[in-house]
Formats: sequence, C-alpha cells, structure tokens
Amino acid sequence: MAAGYQDQYIEKGTDFVSQLTLKDSYGSPYDLSFFTVNSQARISYTTSNVALQFTSSIIDAANGVIQLSANAATTANVVPNYVGRLVYDVVITDTNSGTKSRVLEGQITVSPSVTQ
Repeated sequence: MAAGYQDQYIEKGTDFVSQLTLKDSYGSPYDLSFFTVNSQARISYTTSNVALQFTSSIIDAANGVIQLSANAATTANVVPNYVGRLVYDVVITDTNSGTKSRVLEGQITVSPSVTQ
C-alpha cells in the first residue's frame, strides 16, 4: 500500500484529535485486526529529535480506522521549524510478520497560542 498524503493543523495548547480510515486499492476498508500503529512528527525528515509523539490508536480495526491524538499539555510544548511546520507520518506494523508500512504522511501547521 502506498502512503497517502494529508496535512494536519494543530493549535498549540489545545487538544488535538484526527481520525483516518485506511482503504485498499479497491476502496474497501483495510482490516487492521493484526496491526499496531505509531505516528511521530519532527522538524524535518532528517532530524533525529521527535517534536511530537502522537497517541496512536486503532479504534475500529475491521473498518481500518486509526486515531491520532495529543492532549493540550503536549501540544503546548510543540516547537515547529522556522515556518511553523512539522512533518509527520503514520506507520502500521503487522503483528504476525513484523512488517512495517508507512500509510500516511504530510505536514503539520502549528498555530501559536496567544491566550496562556
């Protein structure tokens, strides 16, 4: 499965939740019954420091639904690059074979908070 592309928008200091549904090449939901999911954001593709570790969950395995979230305390500490962005991806791992597949990637626009 080739990775899809989707940009995200995070407001610093607020709760973030995003759900995505994985579908196969025929448009049918991708069964995630024997998979785990992980997602991270970084300042650039080449940096080793994680800027944001999402809480990543498979919330409906049979229908291919994944949820990425971060609470307000976590988003308050996100430091984007000089143009206010991060890059991220979502990787699923087959628990039977250990095979990893990148299923989504994109940029995250980080909006600073004025109210403290």
